[in-house]
Amino acid sequence: MKYIVIKCGGSVLDNLPRSFYEDVVKMHQAGKWTPIIVHGGGPLITSLLKNLNVETTFVNGLRVTNHEVLDVVEMVLSGSVNKQVVRNIVEVGGEALGVSGVDGSLLKAEPTSDSKNLGFVGDVIEVNHNVIETIVKQGYIPVISPIGIDASGQRYNINGDIAASAIAKALEANLCFISDIPGILIEKNGMKTKLDKASKSIIETLIDNKTIYGGMLPKVKAAIDGLVHNIPEVGIINGFEKNSLIDYMDGKKVGTKIVLEEGIA
Repeated sequence: MKYIVIKCGGSVLDNLPRSFYEDVVKMHQAGKWTPIIVHGGGPLITSLLKNLNVETTFVNGLRVTNHEVLDVVEMVLSGSVNKQVVRNIVEVGGEALGVSGVDGSLLKAEPTSDSKNLGFVGDVIEVNHNVIETIVKQGYIPVISPIGIDASGQRYNINGDIAASAIAKALEANLCFISDIPGILIEKNGMKTKLDKASKSIIETLIDNKTIYGGMLPKVKAAIDGLVHNIPEVGIINGFEKNSLIDYMDGKKVGTKIVLEEGIA
């Protein structure tokens, strides 16, 4: 079975058109690819924290997470956002089942190396792929919220891009980041131009010269890490363009394809 892990960031989730979910369901029903959705929920978390007067800060694109922030993160991601994505799939005739990384210890986690500054932000050390495969065998599209858990029951806030990459690595699946832009953009003759393909070395250069920054950083870092660990292919596409997901999976020139080295398709 061929899996495609589809990562939807919180900044695009609120506005993704019905056509995106129709594409996911079409792909699922066609049977060639089995979609797995991993979602974020950053903007909703930020607005709820603001309403609750809880301060929130970021370090290198990752949210600093104490106990109070962690409760809100889990409530938003595993509650309202997860079920919203499931409902959107059901609305267009699909079948979905929402879980978090806590369920069945799906995402086993440990603190990041920068836990002193980040608090309860985790890295995934193991993916219990049996949970995903069981959901798939029942005919559902898995919808996964990126909260991890360790052996002692401690929860961790896991960046959605990192969680999606870990799941794709465990399943040797393709990975596709859904964005509201057509891919990685660079300045060329004063115009923003999309890269159809970007290698690891090109991306490292773009990070160094600050062309890639902020929320795009965890995406490309997760993409490169995934490619090094046997993910066949990583793409960044615009989920607002009708059929973009299906066109990308059919090998058309959609979005930015990230590869280890130039010359490797």
